[in-house]
Amino acid sequence: MKLKESIYTDNAPKPVGPYSQGVIAGGFLFISGQVPLDPKNGKLVSDDFTEQVKRVLENLKAILEEAGLTFDDLIKVTVFMKDPSKFSLFNNIYSSYFKGQFPARSVVFVNSLPVGAQIEIEAIAVYRE
Repeated sequence: MKLKESIYTDNAPKPVGPYSQGVIAGGFLFISGQVPLDPKNGKLVSDDFTEQVKRVLENLKAILEEAGLTFDDLIKVTVFMKDPSKFSLFNNIYSSYFKGQFPARSVVFVNSLPVGAQIEIEAIAVYRE
């Protein structure tokens, strides 16, 4: 049994540094922070906040699916956002991706994010017994 296993999918952006899209260890999937890069060209999807949020969530979804999981398996999500005035808009989009219980979540407002993104999300999911 491997102590840890890296996850990779072409349906999420390639890592832009020395990290994995996700790592499975101890019955958990740890997903690296995802910014709104288009997995096809590696570029920022748009300057539009709504499109950025959807792209980040689709990137997370792709990594979850590659690991055999869904949004319902998320147990902790950390969100980094630049603009607090868009918090309500973010919540509306975010909540549409869940069918069951919501995971625990933190939202941190920051001055800047990689590649000029307005949002970044990292997450932890659990494999059900």
